[in-house]
Amino acid sequence: MRGLLLGSSGGAEEVIRDYGIEPIGPNGLPATFNAILAPPEKDLFASRLWYDTLMRHAMSPGTQAVVPAVGPPGTMVVPLRIVEGRFESLTTGYTHRWRPLTAGWAGPVAFEKAAAHLGRLLRARPPTLLKAMDTADALLLPFQTGLWRAGLSTGLYAHFGNWHETLPPGLRWADYVAGRDQPLRNILQRRRAAWEATTRVELVKVPGSALEDAIAALETVRARSWNPVEATPGFHEALIRGAAAAGVLRLGVLRSRANDRPLAAQYWVVSGGQAMLMTLMHEQSSRSLSLGTALTAAMVAAFLEEGVGAIDFGRGDEGYKRLWAKSRRQRIGMLVADPRHPAGMVAIARHAAGRGWRQLRGLLATLREREGGE
Repeated sequence: MRGLLLGSSGGAEEVIRDYGIEPIGPNGLPATFNAILAPPEKDLFASRLWYDTLMRHAMSPGTQAVVPAVGPPGTMVVPLRIVEGRFESLTTGYTHRWRPLTAGWAGPVAFEKAAAHLGRLLRARPPTLLKAMDTADALLLPFQTGLWRAGLSTGLYAHFGNWHETLPPGLRWADYVAGRDQPLRNILQRRRAAWEATTRVELVKVPGSALEDAIAALETVRARSWNPVEATPGFHEALIRGAAAAGVLRLGVLRSRANDRPLAAQYWVVSGGQAMLMTLMHEQSSRSLSLGTALTAAMVAAFLEEGVGAIDFGRGDEGYKRLWAKSRRQRIGMLVADPRHPAGMVAIARHAAGRGWRQLRGLLATLREREGGE
């Protein structure tokens, strides 16, 4: 088993030694991976931009990233990290979707063989957690099948919700607003005049001084927001600059007309025909003015004008997201465990018990509803 080691944190020496994983320097993924990586405008979360930025700015202390190559040469690489001697998917709190990186020519048979190869790496080891997976991914079933062939158990679980909505070609802003629920329509109609009179919106897409000013504004708003401390300092700034260079950035800043003070900020990445929200924030002291809503409205209106095919509000089921987007899809996690390994046996039993309890709880809720209706 050959692979690539990214970074230099400790705690993974035994795993590295056991599997002959090759270290690389701090410059990110090597050029040999270019053929299997996607361009950011097609799939941000399978691109060099994403993984290089993640590796440089979002690795938690005590973790070690590895990217084993599995299957026939050039078929599949699997971005993972080692945490306390066990493997996890190489994901962060900003990852909308994770998948093994696969060659464009490879089909289900090749995927399955590569996954079986990966399964041999994971055998006789503590359980592996793969997160942020897409239930609609055509790779999922052959990937699972290959792991089963290697003698591993795979248990799926709900990870997070992802709210999104397709924007039909030619959809007008007025028609989009008409399709929203009443609370959002009321805010947009009642406060539009005040927003236009007191604030202005900057939309930045390309590198330059305007971009640097917008990044500074975003950090200013963050310091005055409900979440002033960034968990991964430097990550957003680096991704913003990289996305601007790649032509996929849409960064919005809402400023006061009176003194140019930044009041709200958010940035999106346009990839795969959809605009994906990466982060948003507003001044906590201005919350009653709904300035975050004002900026989101301006961004969605800009996407409609640009002809973007869909909007994606990222990770989580926060209530505001369903006001802007009508559809929800479930991202899942996969527990991969060797039933012959002691920790694997325990993990499989816990997963089965948790699934059984959820099913029982659902049954009891259904029975209570029926009793209440009789």
